[in-house]
Amino acid sequence: MTRSAILAGSLPSHLMAGRRAGRAWLLADAAWRLGPRACALYAWHRLRLRAGLARQALEGAAWPDGRALPEAVPMGSAGPARAVALARQAEGLVAEGWHGPFDAYVHALDLDLFAPGDIRPVWERNRLLALPLLALAARCDPAGGHLARAEALFADWRAANRPFLGPAWACGQEAALRALHLCLALALLEADRAPSKAMRAVLAAHAQRIAATRAYAAAQDNNHAVSEPAALFVLGLVLGDAALVRRGARGLARAVARLVAADGAFAQASPGYHRLLLDTLAIAEWFRRRHAAPEFPAPFAARARAATLWLHRVAAPGGALPRAGAGDDSALGDLSLGGPLDARGSLERAARLFCEASAGRRDDPGCAALGLACPEALLRGTDAWRSEGWMGESRGALRVLLRSGAPLRFRPAQADLLHIDLWHGDDAVLRDGGTGAYNPPPGCAWWTEALAATAAHNTIEFDGASQMPRLSRFLYARWPRCRAVPGGAALRDASGRRHERRFRLEEARLTVEDRIAGPFARAVLRWRLAPGAWRVAQDGAESAGLRVAVSADAPCRIRLAQGWESPAYGVVAPAPVLECVVAAPASRLVTVVELR
Repeated sequence: MTRSAILAGSLPSHLMAGRRAGRAWLLADAAWRLGPRACALYAWHRLRLRAGLARQALEGAAWPDGRALPEAVPMGSAGPARAVALARQAEGLVAEGWHGPFDAYVHALDLDLFAPGDIRPVWERNRLLALPLLALAARCDPAGGHLARAEALFADWRAANRPFLGPAWACGQEAALRALHLCLALALLEADRAPSKAMRAVLAAHAQRIAATRAYAAAQDNNHAVSEPAALFVLGLVLGDAALVRRGARGLARAVARLVAADGAFAQASPGYHRLLLDTLAIAEWFRRRHAAPEFPAPFAARARAATLWLHRVAAPGGALPRAGAGDDSALGDLSLGGPLDARGSLERAARLFCEASAGRRDDPGCAALGLACPEALLRGTDAWRSEGWMGESRGALRVLLRSGAPLRFRPAQADLLHIDLWHGDDAVLRDGGTGAYNPPPGCAWWTEALAATAAHNTIEFDGASQMPRLSRFLYARWPRCRAVPGGAALRDASGRRHERRFRLEEARLTVEDRIAGPFARAVLRWRLAPGAWRVAQDGAESAGLRVAVSADAPCRIRLAQGWESPAYGVVAPAPVLECVVAAPASRLVTVVELR
């Protein structure tokens, strides 16, 4: 028996019934907040699985023999040095084995995605970003043997991943991202208008896999709903399937209209996933122009432009993004070789396509590889701005990002409402802890709460409870009510506890005022600090270049504690946290952060 089964069996029946009833109420609450559309789509997906319809849709695919990639077309003056850099990056993306701890012979729809371990690194390898990098390397240096390595890599993948078996096929979005990379590789080799028979079979299988579970993707209201129709659109162009092109374009336009607000905010509250959104839209738009397809219907162009401007405000000068919200460090079609921690290539590509401007990286090699000319215009930042769910301001080298949650239209991935990030240039002075992993390693299950709960963010925690109860790995219930206020935002949780946060940013100082009220006994204000030599002061903490001081209208107990942060997906490290504890009837706390 599992530990949970033993504990369940040891509880009195009336307590078990109460626990089930309480969970049922939370499920009902979450369903109400997600809305009838998402619930109906998910129910339809489950019904298709039970009836075997999704499985029937995944029949008949096979890999024919033959070469999948054509010869390389030289691109001019890029030269061997660029080819070497691309090839090295490609080698770093290829680890031994395609399946990790997952069974390669189980049908994709039957695969357990969690028990064997974290599937995210396995999926990253199977996205095949190495192929467009090697294709581009072959164009830079046709005699360098890069195309032969690409063909060998892809032949190995095909042999190891028969259609719809194993982890590579377990998720429609993963099939979509891989399909976009395959089509990009063909385009870089000038073969996307006449793919080989072997490649056509592979691409058709990807379209088949995506289509089999489209209801699940649409129900997610996140990147799944964007990447899958985008891939169907691009696959339709490359396969010459006009019906697939229309279906993909229609689905992509609808997803963008629903999930990207007019102010550019994305339903998935995460700068990292916002980057993946831009990457996906940019690749789809580049293929649309390349194949002279009709423009995506409104409001696609306006929303894509607004989404580009949103990320441009949030990104650091060196391309780093706040690790707020959930994130898995995805970078789609990264021909600029920025990697997961440098979004400048993604921003430059999107700016040229959607804003007719440069994001400041005029010599971006990824844009050059795609033939995107650099416009004269330059994207301009905004000193102070608001969007759905966020608020920000810049002053000199300082930049603030507030997770306002106002309004909270889509499901939150972390209990991070009213969290603040403070950046000084490329350095996160007050920071979010990141994600850790969606399925932490054995013995590390504590990562989830240590990085996603309210106590893991720069906000206030009441009575040791998170802002909302977690129902599952990716779902919360009883979302707080959030609203915008002048200079900040406010929330009221399901227990009636209230938190209002306002900030004022100056050239070298940030002042944050927190007002709290409602039925609480104890409140903890936390500030997650950058690693360094910190020492506790009477009213806060200080380091060589920074001072954080906290005052309150009630006795305030201050201590420097050890917390945790995830600087990259799958990595968790210690991090200093300043904790300020007050008891009711405290109602006001003021934090002053000064650069010295």
